[in-house]
Amino acid sequence: SKIPPYPLPALLKTSDGREITTVQQWEQIRRPELLSVFTEQVYGKMPADKVDVSYKKLDDNHSAVNGSATRKQIEITFSHNGIERKALLLMYLPNHVKTKVPVFLHFNFQGNQTVSSDPDIIPSQYSDRPRGNQASRWPVEKIIDAGYGLATIHYFDFFPDSKDRYAESILALFGHPSEGDIPADGGQAIAAWAWGYSRVMDYLETDWQVDASKIILMGHSRLGKTSLWVGATDPRFAIVISNESGRQVGETVNRINHAFPHWFCKNFRRYNKKEGELPIDQHELLALIAPRPLYVASAEEDRWSDPKGEFLSTAYAGEVYKLYGMKGLETTTMPTVNMPIMNRVAYHNRTGVHDVTDFDWENYIKFADKWLK
Repeated sequence: SKIPPYPLPALLKTSDGREITTVQQWEQIRRPELLSVFTEQVYGKMPADKVDVSYKKLDDNHSAVNGSATRKQIEITFSHNGIERKALLLMYLPNHVKTKVPVFLHFNFQGNQTVSSDPDIIPSQYSDRPRGNQASRWPVEKIIDAGYGLATIHYFDFFPDSKDRYAESILALFGHPSEGDIPADGGQAIAAWAWGYSRVMDYLETDWQVDASKIILMGHSRLGKTSLWVGATDPRFAIVISNESGRQVGETVNRINHAFPHWFCKNFRRYNKKEGELPIDQHELLALIAPRPLYVASAEEDRWSDPKGEFLSTAYAGEVYKLYGMKGLETTTMPTVNMPIMNRVAYHNRTGVHDVTDFDWENYIKFADKWLK
């Protein structure tokens, strides 16, 4: 009842009014048009400079998780303009899979050591949180038993999540050590985290144990926002999952830009209290991920993330999947709580609050099984 009336931008009509009726028209005309608007008005551009990258294996233990997994820890060093930044990648890969393995890539919020009580996880550089602090969000054994690997990095390694910490972020590599150095359409934190996801994918393509054609990109909350943007801009990810990333009710454009001015590009601030003037909406972002499998999830008590808006955005994105001959959600009626819809586009609204739970993971694994196995 709190959702205001909204005119939904036409997904399959260009800015000059041309109807899009084929995959070719979508890929050559409408998709680039939408991608350009999202880049310039919402997420911002990352500098195109080439950054030197090196990998150093710090750990390669084949008897982790009670002998069921190989644990790897890789230090990734980025160098440019005489500046270095480092990121620490933690991976668990199942030992019982004798071929290259599909992997869930999901950044963490509080440091690698919070993912598990495993005493041999090297703590992340920007975190002093206790070991295993967020283990409830990371069912490592369940993921390994299902035949998947898990890869994670503390998202602070790419941009410490604060408006005062540009100088510590990877943006400093590009001559942007402060907000004032960034142009109006320049990428900030979400763009930096997205850049980080893609750089981890670069590494995964080099790892002989990983099937880089089967990487499942996942993000929760602000990292759910990030995963959708990565999915739109980097086609190498096989599946894209957004867990409770939000749309409008609760966390409005005005609120988000005031609370987190470092997330989006400066141009996005033009739309504070003026959401109706935005030339795009969330269903168009989701549609940029087509034809790859897409899963969006909500939680019944997570009003701030706007479950109804998340659902409708996912439903309306199905128009583009239909162009590819694939099934979207096929309904604009909100599904029963804890009853996922699982077509090429998937959605669930579970009981509970803003979190990542076993229910979420169980369904993400089922979805990955459906499309990757």
